[in-house]
Amino acid sequence: MSLDTATLERLRGQDAAHYLHPFTDSRELAAIGARVITHAEGIYVFDGEGRKILDGMSGLWCVNLGYGRREIADAVHRQMLELPYYNSFFQTTHPRAVELATRLATLAPAAGETRFDHVFFSSSGSESNDTNIRLVRRYWDLMGQPQRKTLISRWNGYHGSTIGGASLSGMSGMHSQGDLPIPGVAHIMQPFAFEHAHPGESRDDFGLRAARALEEKILELGPDTVAAFIAEPVQGAGGVIIPPDSYWPEIQRIVDKYGILLISDEVICAFGRLGHWFAYEKFGYRPDLVTFAKGVTSGYVPLGGVMVGSRVAKVLVEQGGEFNHGYTYSGHPVACQAALTTLDIMQAEGLVERVRSDTGPWLAQGFAALADHPLVGLAESCGMVAGLQLVRDRASNTLFDSALGVGMLCRGHCFNNGVIMRAVGDRMIIAPPLVMTRSDIDELLRLIRHALDLTLADVRARGWL
Repeated sequence: MSLDTATLERLRGQDAAHYLHPFTDSRELAAIGARVITHAEGIYVFDGEGRKILDGMSGLWCVNLGYGRREIADAVHRQMLELPYYNSFFQTTHPRAVELATRLATLAPAAGETRFDHVFFSSSGSESNDTNIRLVRRYWDLMGQPQRKTLISRWNGYHGSTIGGASLSGMSGMHSQGDLPIPGVAHIMQPFAFEHAHPGESRDDFGLRAARALEEKILELGPDTVAAFIAEPVQGAGGVIIPPDSYWPEIQRIVDKYGILLISDEVICAFGRLGHWFAYEKFGYRPDLVTFAKGVTSGYVPLGGVMVGSRVAKVLVEQGGEFNHGYTYSGHPVACQAALTTLDIMQAEGLVERVRSDTGPWLAQGFAALADHPLVGLAESCGMVAGLQLVRDRASNTLFDSALGVGMLCRGHCFNNGVIMRAVGDRMIIAPPLVMTRSDIDELLRLIRHALDLTLADVRARGWL
C-alpha cells in the first residue's frame, strides 16, 4: 500500500514538527524526512513508497514470529473485552499474570541449584534492569551487607536507556548526556576478540583475559562493595559481540569466588533467539536474575520482566516484607495474554528447536561465507543473530575512519535494496525473525551481499580505498 506524494509529505512534515524519535538527531531527520512504514506481513515490512523490505532485524530484535499473526491479535482482542486492565497492587491478581508467571517458571531451566520460580513484570528491558538494581541492593541490605551497592557491567554493553539502564549500559554516547553513569556502577572490557585481542593471542586465551577483567575490577573496588555483575549472553546493540567459549565459565568462577550476584540480561537472547528458551542454558552459566522482554510477546505488546532465582527470591519473600517497587503496567493482562499466545505458537511450531538444529546452523554457514567479500574482515553468528565487520583492508584488518560513516552508507544500500540491516559503527548486524525458512535465509544473504557490493562500489568511487 503505497501512499500518494501529498500524504507522504504531510506525514513527514508532521513527524518532523511533533515526533521526537529515540536515538535520533531530530534536525538531521527533518532535513531528509523519515521513512514511513505503512504495513507488514510475515517477514516483510512495506514503506509508503511501496517498497517491500525483508526485516532482517525483527523490528528491534523482537518480532520473532513475524508480522500479522492473527492468533495473537485475536487473543489480545478477547482479553481487551474480558479484562483490558487491572493492576497487581492492593493485594490483587488476575488470571493472565498468574498463568504467565507459572508458564515462565516452567520454561526457565534450573541453573545448578538455582530455580526460577518467581517473576517480576515490567513493560520493557529498561524497566526490568532498573528493577534489577533495586532487587540486588535490597537483597544485600537484607543479608546484612548494605555496603554492597556497586553493579559491574561491560563497556559497549546495552541494558536500556532509563537513567538506571543507561548507567548499566557501557555506551559512551549515552553517558555523555545526563551526567551518567549514576554512582555505584562500574564497567569492564567487552569480550570482543577482533578489537581487543593481542597479536598472536588465541581466542580462548583472550576470553580468559576478558573475563578476568571482572576479578581485577572487583579487587579494585573491594569485594565487599560489589553487589552484582550484569551482562548480555551475546552483546546485541553493541554489535553482536559473541564471547569466546572460555569466557562464561571463567565469569562463573569469579562470581562464585567472591559471592556476588550474576544477572543475565536476555532481553534479546531469550525465547529462542540463540536456539534455547534462555541463553544461560546454552552457555552453561548460573545466573541469579534473568532480564527478559522483546520476544516474549513477539513485540506485539510491550512486556518485560525479571526471572528471580531462588537465592534472591527466598530472602526477599521470607525476610523482605513489602518491596517498595513496581509499575502501573506490571503484569498487564493484555500484554500477558500476548505473551501466552506467543509462547503457545513457539511451542506448537517447534521454533526453539528449529533455530538450534536447522535454521541457526544454516544461517551460520551462509553468513560465514560473507567473509570472502572485500569489505568484510569478520563474519560470525550465534543462533539467529549475526554480525560482520566492515574493514578497509582485510589483510591487516585495518578499519575505516569512523568519521566516514561507511556502516551507515551500507545500511542505506540495504534499506534501498530490500533488506533491513543495522549499523553499529562499521559493524553490520542482523537478528532475523525466528520463523524464517532456509530459503528465506538464502534471500536475506543474497540481499546483504548485494548491498555490500554496492557499498564497495560507493567506497571506491569516493576514494576511500
